[in-house]
Amino acid sequence: MARQRESAQRALVLSGPVGILTALLSSAVFGLSGSFAKSLLETGWTSTTAVAVRMGGAALVLLVPALIALRGNWHQVRENWRTILAFGFIGVAGCQFFFFNAVERLSVGVALLLEFLAPVLMVLWVWLATRRRPGIRTIGGTVAAVAGLVLVLDVTGNVRVDPLGVLWGLAAAVCLAIYFFITARQNESLPPLVLATGGMIVGAATMLALGASGVLPTGFSTSDVVLAGWSTAWWVPLAGLVLFSTVLAYVTGIVAARRLGSRVASFVSLTEVLFAVLWAWLLLAELPRPVQLVGGALIVLGVVLVRSDKAAGLPAAETGTA
Repeated sequence: MARQRESAQRALVLSGPVGILTALLSSAVFGLSGSFAKSLLETGWTSTTAVAVRMGGAALVLLVPALIALRGNWHQVRENWRTILAFGFIGVAGCQFFFFNAVERLSVGVALLLEFLAPVLMVLWVWLATRRRPGIRTIGGTVAAVAGLVLVLDVTGNVRVDPLGVLWGLAAAVCLAIYFFITARQNESLPPLVLATGGMIVGAATMLALGASGVLPTGFSTSDVVLAGWSTAWWVPLAGLVLFSTVLAYVTGIVAARRLGSRVASFVSLTEVLFAVLWAWLLLAELPRPVQLVGGALIVLGVVLVRSDKAAGLPAAETGTA
């Protein structure tokens, strides 16, 4: 008995560092999505097609593991079909579509920082819905994030920030906020992998339907793309988008959340912004201006303060975002 207890304690101690490393890996590969997507968008791909292929390809890869996790318990899907539809339509299709449109007009780092304003939007929503004033940390975090947003947009600078790109980024933030609320309310009877796979199927189907009906523009190109100064085939960033930034990112995000708990994992996921800026610099030679980097630091600080306030009434993210 003592040996079993000692073994369990050792496993608990090791789960912390392993969980942190797994969460960092998840953030790193999630952060690649903006660079991979932008390289495709610059050659003629549309956001509609990129999202459909990304989610459809990832769903195919995860389908067998999801069926194994389901173990034939199809009642779990029937009982949670509304959650799966909402997650796929808003959290997957909407969030990715708006983010890719923002990336097309803004730098990857700026687009992601706009999307990461989601917790601040959630604070405002909870405040309006409950009529209960947030705590000091939440208010301070919201002020810091808004100040950071002003610097990120560099409204007093000489370089013009595309206003439509900003709107796309804020729309992605709204979808991400809804995504957090959806995942927080999901039934324990539905395995996270099944929810992720079902959401990807719904997201891909949504984009395909909107594209086929002509509501959203579609298009792709087989021209070579440029990554890290090298010309490479179009399928290289597409494969990276599917296998690394989606499949590996979601799976490691789920593992990290189970090892660390959703709140700790959500804090580590903030490093996704740093990874995204680093990847955009290395792969696209794209780096925000110094004033925008300062603004980004304020936004991250604001989100940290908001997420650290347990009285804020916010759900914690289970996986990455982009």
